[in-house]
Order: sequence, then structure tokens, then C-alpha cells
Amino acid sequence: MKYEIMIKILFALLTKRKVSASALAKEYGVSIRSVYRYVDEMTISGIPIDVTRGAAGGISIPDNFKLPKGLLTKEEYARTVEAILAMLEQTHDSVLENALEKLTSEMKTEKFDLSVSGNILVDSGTWGDERKISEKLSLLSQATENREALAIEYVDRTGGTTKRVIHPHLLIYKQSIWYVWAYCTLRGEFRTFRLGRMRTITKTGEIFERKPFSREDIPLNFWRNEKVIEVKFEIAKETLPYAEDWLSVDNIYEENGRHYAEVVLPDDEALIPTILSAGAGITVLSPLSLAEKVRQRAEKISALYQNNIQS
Repeated sequence: MKYEIMIKILFALLTKRKVSASALAKEYGVSIRSVYRYVDEMTISGIPIDVTRGAAGGISIPDNFKLPKGLLTKEEYARTVEAILAMLEQTHDSVLENALEKLTSEMKTEKFDLSVSGNILVDSGTWGDERKISEKLSLLSQATENREALAIEYVDRTGGTTKRVIHPHLLIYKQSIWYVWAYCTLRGEFRTFRLGRMRTITKTGEIFERKPFSREDIPLNFWRNEKVIEVKFEIAKETLPYAEDWLSVDNIYEENGRHYAEVVLPDDEALIPTILSAGAGITVLSPLSLAEKVRQRAEKISALYQNNIQS
């Protein structure tokens, strides 16, 4: 009985996105306290459910959340459908009917999300996860087009998390990364937000007035307020394709039969892993401080694997 109610609550949230605890308690014949307990259990299991107290509060789930691909095996899927059908025989619950429709349609249409615009095709998924970025991108595109305000939970470069409401004005694709240029009501100014750092996205129901802007207003140099570093690399011939994709062919030159690149890069947590991902094919020539950091990180990785092999 408990898990049946939890499934009903989950699909009620997937259908309506926001429901009051009292409405759920009344609908499924349990106490409000039980509803909160079930919600707590689902939150612990990894489902991003948010509880807001007060007159305008309620229990909600982000608009970008969907049941993850591969959540159920074919056998588990069949059993889930059977369970929902059995519950529908006892009670004609519109929420369960919607849940059944979503489950069956999602199993039929599950695939990579490819979008085509004119002569351009974009696979907006990422390696190992072909859905989450695509779903965020679709939601943000709709919100930008329809002038819908969004409540987001955003993780910054230091790992800090803030909740804020944004008015998306433009989607930007730069160096294989999607960004949204939006007015941030928390800061009272336009900011550039990276899609991959948005943990949750929820429509607030507010329609905002679009602010006029020109191309010159858009900060395409996203690093201008961040720490940057001038780097010189030596690039092995076999690593050129990787380096050209990352650094651009415009920044790579040949001298005395060797290949080099001199670039300005964001000095963030992604720099050293990106360098190491090229293996021995890219060497940091300057600054020496960065070269030393790369060496220390490589030694840690080597020691980790050495310990695993010995154990």
C-alpha cells in the first residue's frame, strides 16, 4: 500500500509539477504527515522533490525532471505497467492514467535527441548521458520563446548553490558548451549561465517583459570576469586533431618541425583534467607553475592505479 501511494504521488508530481500536501493526502486517503514522510523517502532515493511551506507553497518537482533512461529493465517496466493497470481496475485515477500513457510513450520514443535547423544538425546530448542536457535545452528554448520566467538551482565553480529566478533571453552555443543569457532577478542584471550547472529548472508561471538588447551587449567572452592564464603548449603530431578541436587551428603553429599553441584559457578546475586527457600528447611549456600542477596531478593518478594494481 505504501509503495502504491508513493508511485501515485510521484506520477501526480510528474503530471502537475506542483501539488499541495493536503490535496495529496485527501486524494490517497492518508495523513499529511504520511505524505511528507513518503516525499522524504523519495527525496533520499534521488528524486529532486522540493517542499515549500506557506500559503503559496506546496510539493513540487522541477520541470526538467523525467524518469531517467534505463531506470527500469524490460521486465521491471512490464511489472510496473501491470501494477498500474491493476490499480486502475480498482479506481479510475486520472493521474495513474496519465502515468501509464507517459510510460508507454516514453518506452516507444526513447532515443538520442537530435535537433535540425536548416542545414545544421545538433546532437545536444553528452557522452554517457544523451537526455539531460537535451531536456534542459528544450525547456530553456521554450521559455525563451514564450518569455517564461524560470526558477533555477545553480551550482557555481566553487560548488556553492543558489536558487534564483531568471528571464531567459538567448541561448548560446560556444566551444561545445550551451549557455543561456538571462536577466537574473537575484543580482538585478544580465548574467550568462551554463546549462550543465543548472541542477533544477522550474517554470514559475510568470511571463516577463523582454528587455531590448543588441549583439554588442552579449558578453561572448565569458572569461572576462574570471581568472585566466596565458599558456604555451607543445603538441605531438598524433595529438593534433584533439588539440585543434580544443584550442582551434588558428592558435596552433609549426616551428622547426614541431607544433605549438599559445592561448589564453580560463584558469579553472577543468583546465588540468583537459590537459591530462591528451595523455603525453600535450606538454605545458609555460607557465612553469601550471606545468608543475599538471605533473603533481599525474603523479597522484599514477599512484592511485599503482596502489590498485598492488592490492
